[in-house]
Amino acid sequence: MTWTKALALLLIPACLLAGCRHADSAEKDDAPGKEASDKGAAGNETPDKEAGTPVTITHPQVGNMNETVEVSAVSAFLLKSYVKASANGYLEAVNAQLGKYVTKGQDLFVLQTKESRSLGNTVNALDTSLHFEGVIHIKAPGDGYITQLTYRPGDYVQDGEQLAVISDARSFVFLLNLPYELKPFLASNPSLQLQLPDGSTLQGTVGESLPSVDMASQTQQYVIHVQTSKPIPENLIAKVSLVREQKAGTVSLPKGAVLSDETQSQFWIMKMTDSVTAVKVAVKKGMETTDKVEILSPPLNASDAILLTGNYGLPDTAKVQVQQNTGVQNPG
Repeated sequence: MTWTKALALLLIPACLLAGCRHADSAEKDDAPGKEASDKGAAGNETPDKEAGTPVTITHPQVGNMNETVEVSAVSAFLLKSYVKASANGYLEAVNAQLGKYVTKGQDLFVLQTKESRSLGNTVNALDTSLHFEGVIHIKAPGDGYITQLTYRPGDYVQDGEQLAVISDARSFVFLLNLPYELKPFLASNPSLQLQLPDGSTLQGTVGESLPSVDMASQTQQYVIHVQTSKPIPENLIAKVSLVREQKAGTVSLPKGAVLSDETQSQFWIMKMTDSVTAVKVAVKKGMETTDKVEILSPPLNASDAILLTGNYGLPDTAKVQVQQNTGVQNPG
């Protein structure tokens, strides 16, 4: 055997061993990819991008709409009586209490004149039949609440000095502060509803106007007469909704269903064309209330489904998922 054949016999086992190792390495490299492929095929965890945006819908409503403007009214007593001292002297007794309701003729103050305090005992000592006391009883000139009280017992007062103020309960009204440009609308609002800060409401009727206008705010005051049995303090501010325009048979949508651009010059809604598709529809608005918008065009039916939530930022045609129907479908 020559040395060349001997070398060949030694190289054959080495080549076979290297080939086996290369095959094992390739099999290991391919295993992770195959495992991932098998896992993806078996798990099927890829999200469905065609599901659509979750939305809720509403329906157009047909009915009456009122466009209102909110103004304020302040409670006030138009008539006030002033209780005054009728002589110089000292207040022996004060029967008046701040905030208390008094009636006409009720004894409010007992005044002892200055002369009787200094000379009374001397005169009575000279002649006991004179009964010189110099005591004056000051009575209430009318019914109402005592809204101001100036003195207390023992104070010295002068003739004609104001002792108390009585607000006549029969003269209680609200003074409506009406911007002068809204004056034409007052004729169609003979009765008004006043909402007080505590949530209660009062019905009032519009009376006479005061012949002056506030220079700064350009508002004119109107008297609103109310009937109430509960006491209401003076200077309480109430809200009054004044109807500017009223329409019957209007087609309206909730404000959340009407979208607009940044300049508030273009308006549109998203209308359902089938169970999963919504398209953009340009609309023309009419009057607005706190929660509704009148749709002048295009014509809408009570059965039309309009996106109420989830509509912001959608393209002109969008796939959606209706989650809940929040609208109330009106009969035609």
